[in-house]
Amino acid sequence: MLILPTKLRGNMENLNDKQKKYLKIFWILFITPLAFLFILFFFISMGWVGFMPTFEELENPQRSLASEVYSEDGKVLGTIYQKENRNNVEYKDLSPYLIQALIAREDHRFSKHSGIDGMGLLRVFGKTILLSKSGEGGGSTITQQLARNLFPRDTVRNRSGIYRKTLLALNKFKEWVIAVKLERNYSKDEILTMYLNTVNFGGESYGIKSAARNFYSKSPDSLKIEEAAVLVGMLQATTAFNPKRNPERSKLRRNSVLKKMMEHEFITEAQYDSLSQIPIVLDYQPQSYDAGIATYFREYLRVTMTRPKPLKKDYNSLKQYTLDSLKWATDPLYGWCNKNLKPDGTPYNLYKDGLKIYSTVNEKMQRYAEEAVTEHLSKTVQPKFYKENKNNKKAPFINTLSDKEVEHRILVAMTQTPRYWSLYNAGYSREEIIKNFKTPTDMRVFSWKGDIDTTMSPWDSIRYYKFFFRASFMAMDPHTGYVKAYVGGPSLRHFKYDGVTQQKRQVGSTMKPFLYTLAMQNGYKPCDLAPNVPVTFDLGNDSIWQPRNSSKSAYDGKMVTLRWGLSQSSNYISAWLVKQFNPQAVVDLIKKMEIKSEILPVPSVIYGTSEVQLNEMVGSYSIFANKGVYSQPVFVTRIEDKNGNVISNFESQKIEVINEKTAYLMCQMLKFVVQSGTAYGLHSYKISTLDKTGGKTGTTQNHADGWFMSVTPNLVTGTWVGGEELNIHFKNLRDGGGSAMALPIYGLFMEKIEADKSIQLNKDDFEKPEGFSADFDCPMSKVAEEQAGDERQELF
Repeated sequence: MLILPTKLRGNMENLNDKQKKYLKIFWILFITPLAFLFILFFFISMGWVGFMPTFEELENPQRSLASEVYSEDGKVLGTIYQKENRNNVEYKDLSPYLIQALIAREDHRFSKHSGIDGMGLLRVFGKTILLSKSGEGGGSTITQQLARNLFPRDTVRNRSGIYRKTLLALNKFKEWVIAVKLERNYSKDEILTMYLNTVNFGGESYGIKSAARNFYSKSPDSLKIEEAAVLVGMLQATTAFNPKRNPERSKLRRNSVLKKMMEHEFITEAQYDSLSQIPIVLDYQPQSYDAGIATYFREYLRVTMTRPKPLKKDYNSLKQYTLDSLKWATDPLYGWCNKNLKPDGTPYNLYKDGLKIYSTVNEKMQRYAEEAVTEHLSKTVQPKFYKENKNNKKAPFINTLSDKEVEHRILVAMTQTPRYWSLYNAGYSREEIIKNFKTPTDMRVFSWKGDIDTTMSPWDSIRYYKFFFRASFMAMDPHTGYVKAYVGGPSLRHFKYDGVTQQKRQVGSTMKPFLYTLAMQNGYKPCDLAPNVPVTFDLGNDSIWQPRNSSKSAYDGKMVTLRWGLSQSSNYISAWLVKQFNPQAVVDLIKKMEIKSEILPVPSVIYGTSEVQLNEMVGSYSIFANKGVYSQPVFVTRIEDKNGNVISNFESQKIEVINEKTAYLMCQMLKFVVQSGTAYGLHSYKISTLDKTGGKTGTTQNHADGWFMSVTPNLVTGTWVGGEELNIHFKNLRDGGGSAMALPIYGLFMEKIEADKSIQLNKDDFEKPEGFSADFDCPMSKVAEEQAGDERQELF
């Protein structure tokens, strides 16, 4: 029974029956929709008509946040994510122009409403309910759009008729309820910030921080008026108004936003007239896992931190299982995400939890390292290799390979590609797969002048990529263990294999300083003499081996100092030293110096025939610069959660390996390699601290690998250069030796560092142990000096 107010009942008593009937119908028609809406909104708010966020979900809306990797100097090196490259910013980090452009374009009554704009509501009602159009109707407030971003609508795809209309209406009602709740829980500034953090600007640009970085290479607080207008203008149609893809349409859209800003008095008419004429100027550097700076380093962190706990059943190799189990137990970064749990007891998700990873990498040193690798490979190594193989029909392979062997190498490489496994898993036969690989197709390939769009068969592309020489570089502070620069290869996008921590290659003569360390530790001195003559090893079974030098010397057959033997990388002197001890003693010291890779106790250990990782070599060489103490390489100093709470701290593990006097002797020995030995080529570069720099070159059999290790009081570096396969190499030592392939990268790197006055490396010399004295002024005959000079002329 309808209950009416007393006064109204009194008035109705004066009406006839027909009038009373019409009046009751009127009030029923008026009150029923209101009651229905009240009940509907009550049901919606209670979550009885589909999903409705709880108070906790409103307080802490769940959005996937990419993890950020920071350099030691606080700069963002890049992000780690799976689907959405999104990072949050605070209101204080937003340009005021950004806020003004957003309000002017999207919701100029933002400060006056409580989540729902009356005028907008009328437009939505007209378009969505009466005209059956899809949704916004131009009336959604910023708060409503935020509600839709945080808590997406129920899908209306593949829906039709009354069901579609009802679902659209319910979606809008839910949006209103959530918007009102958001207004109650957050301030206006917080709503604006949350909105800009959640919107998608297209492509890899999720949120304003990512968009500002991708399109303008700057932070959101540094955006100019016209830049802010461009980004806000993209929100309605991220592809149509993308300034990179559609610059003209983007400019028109930007000017539309600027006009709105003028109409709502955020800018003056004079500013509008001036700004609307400015062309769109981008600093477009899209962020992705394989683009930007420190790509190999970021990929190393991603892979390392997400490692699962090693289970024996998952391994085919017991040795690898043992190594990974050791890493799990001793390396806090290895498997970090699965070792550390969030307050709710679940593991951290590197791709969604917005972790802040503070690395040891110096942003400028990293850039200089990447530039040095690119410069040397693109301008020197690659042109020489192309020239040398101009008439080699089997290039990039050596011409001694048969046609069958060349085809076999391509086939092996083919089976290692995702394309092969995709076809294989689809049921294609081997013959069909090879036919597919030999069919030309459109593709984009790497070149040192930029990626090239071309038509090429996948088969030919495999051979094309094998032409490119690879390089890796790592620099580390020997005292803290902090890795300052990390370059795993020429381009992560095209060359996935990481030459720093994944790859193992023969190290050549860079292994010899460990042999000399054993000698110094056992009482030998740099000026002690040794016979520069061939040495014979009995290998058993009537087999002998006699190491040879790479070239003849006028000092062959004479007594030379150990310092000279190391500086000239003499195999005769190294073999003589092995005879004084034994291969096992050499290996024992190498293992003590934290080389984890397998080193065989055989006489050829002096040739560096064992395969070792670059990061292992850098860590071991740090012992010389750090007074005999090994500093475990450290890649990360701390990890914070998305709110800035420190979760983990990291420090280098220190192990005393050799005594301080032995380390100092080796530093002096390595300095002489630079002053008058195989590393003399460094004098071609503008480096002011060469008199305080030690180094060692290394070249493996057939010039397949070129190495250079450097040691200074405060920086130790390692460089490797070579082809993808051992049968891809230069024909001669002049172009393929470590002094030609690897050493120049260090020279270029140091030139760039010294030219940058903001980088202050300590220029002190190695500190002499207290009370220690030794004779380094070794007598050298005239013929030896002349011979060393002649050899340098040949090499450089």
